[in-house]
Amino acid sequence: MKTSELREMTSAELETKLQNLKEELFNLRFQLAINQLDNPMRISAVKKDIARVQTIIRENELSENAEA
Repeated sequence: MKTSELREMTSAELETKLQNLKEELFNLRFQLAINQLDNPMRISAVKKDIARVQTIIRENELSENAEA
């Protein structure tokens, strides 16, 4: 996921995306535990996507506070 795509999303869309990524990370970790994970690098990619989404959410919060 690219940062530019995330910046175009609304706050509600970002929250939904964050929830979906956390669910995906949970499922990947579960698959890893039962030795059914095909691509272990996907875990680190999902973690980075979660961090990107959280960063954009925080930037939006700070910009809203600066305007007020």
